[in-house]
Amino acid sequence: MKVLSEERKYSAQDFERLPEGPPYYQLIEGALIMSPAPSYSHQRTVGKVFLKLSRLLEEKGQGEVLISSIDVYLDEKNVFQPDIVVLLKEGKAKVEEKGIFGPPDVVVEILSPSTAYYDLIVKKEVYERAGVKEYWILDPNRKTFEIYKNTEEGLKLSSQAREKGKVLSEILDLEIDLKDIYEGGI
Repeated sequence: MKVLSEERKYSAQDFERLPEGPPYYQLIEGALIMSPAPSYSHQRTVGKVFLKLSRLLEEKGQGEVLISSIDVYLDEKNVFQPDIVVLLKEGKAKVEEKGIFGPPDVVVEILSPSTAYYDLIVKKEVYERAGVKEYWILDPNRKTFEIYKNTEEGLKLSSQAREKGKVLSEILDLEIDLKDIYEGGI
């Protein structure tokens, strides 16, 4: 990810004045951050998780799942474009044509070398503050899947697996087998 300016802090209003389309930016703690296009393994993982979540939410009629790029306005200095967001019917987030305002119920980030620092540290802290109920972090290179649940003590690891095994989302009442996410492909 490339930081556009270290010195100037930007606001959500500044972010909204950016032109639509590529290159894509995120507003992270007041800094405009541009990232390169995702890799094959990143996009493949996004697709697998999206399909699994989309089928589940459609079956149960719980809400909807959206795939990036969509702007998620969390506060005045943070407008992210998570890889996947889940919006439950009873959730706090408000959907408008230009994006999502407030915390999605579940946020999914797929790690890339250029985004890992932001996803694992900075964005994780913002998601916690904003009230995201679950934060999922997948690493296609290491074949890991971690689910963090937002508790009174903040985001706490509630389920994890590496290479094999299953993870459990308490919020969605869903068990995911890693082989469904990481096996197959070209």
